[in-house]
Amino acid sequence: MSYRPFTRQVQSVRLVIVAVLLVITTACQSTSSPTAAAYGPKFAEHDQGFTAVVVAYAPEMEGILGRIEADPNASITQMVTYKGIKYRIGKYHDEPILIFATGMSIANAAMSMQMAFDYFPVKQVVYMGIAGAVNPEWQPGDVIVPERWYYHDESVYANPEPNNPGESVLPAYYARFMAEQPARKAADPHYPNYKPFHFVHPDEVLIIKDGMDKPQDTAYFSASPRLLSAAKSAMAKMPAQMILGERKAKLSVGGNGVTGSVFLDNREYRKWTREVFNAEVTEMESTAVGQVCTVNEVDWVIIRAISDLAGGQEGVNVEHIYDKEVSRVGANVLFAVMDELAAQ
Repeated sequence: MSYRPFTRQVQSVRLVIVAVLLVITTACQSTSSPTAAAYGPKFAEHDQGFTAVVVAYAPEMEGILGRIEADPNASITQMVTYKGIKYRIGKYHDEPILIFATGMSIANAAMSMQMAFDYFPVKQVVYMGIAGAVNPEWQPGDVIVPERWYYHDESVYANPEPNNPGESVLPAYYARFMAEQPARKAADPHYPNYKPFHFVHPDEVLIIKDGMDKPQDTAYFSASPRLLSAAKSAMAKMPAQMILGERKAKLSVGGNGVTGSVFLDNREYRKWTREVFNAEVTEMESTAVGQVCTVNEVDWVIIRAISDLAGGQEGVNVEHIYDKEVSRVGANVLFAVMDELAAQ
């Protein structure tokens, strides 16, 4: 008797069983264990795409939208909303642009900027907003494009040393941090001159990005040289910018700006930021924007129009008197920079 037909039947059944198991296994893997490609931001590469035109809040946005509406070669063609933030898409002289407001303060600026990078292909960021002057030489309507941005309130709040008046009880990690300061300051001319403001002891943010094995203390973030150069060229070509018809605005590129999660309206603290960070201006978003751009390796520059001298007034702050007027001048500088970039 021959067993070959029976053997072939068994082999056929085995093949069917194996095939069914492979299908089931594949289905299970596809539903319970997505591939790595299913995770992460939609847009990981930013070499091509939008120029993000960014502000913090409504008066600054009015200046931007007013310029777009008045320019026959500029338009907004679409608006999408993600998690409550409105992103306007359009063109400025054939350059694709993405316009949005970050919202005020560090957390909002960081969140909305990272969202923009995750949801859109952004190749560069041009940010404009108002700021308080730290250097008393600046007047309302002047515009500065700082080269470096620092956090002024990344810090340790310490108790006083009971047996040593004027000294503080500092955590061990901060004592080690301060021990590093002489060598770091000697190696970098832009390094802060750290000293306490009463019980507030300045510290640095720890960041990590591609190419780093562990988080690193970071004193400041530097705007992109290409965009700083464009700002300098643009300002040199601009006509005089008059403030309320009274005075000519001063336009400048370079120096330092500071960012914090506070509305800085105290003259003594403002003087301290000048001494420690050699700051020209202070506000609540720019360093966070610079940090997010740096980590994502996207070129960036910040334009700040002066609204007041931080804490310099007698009585109630008058920043609101100038916010729309100086935002208008800041918008003029922003679009002059855009024109300069388009010509490159």
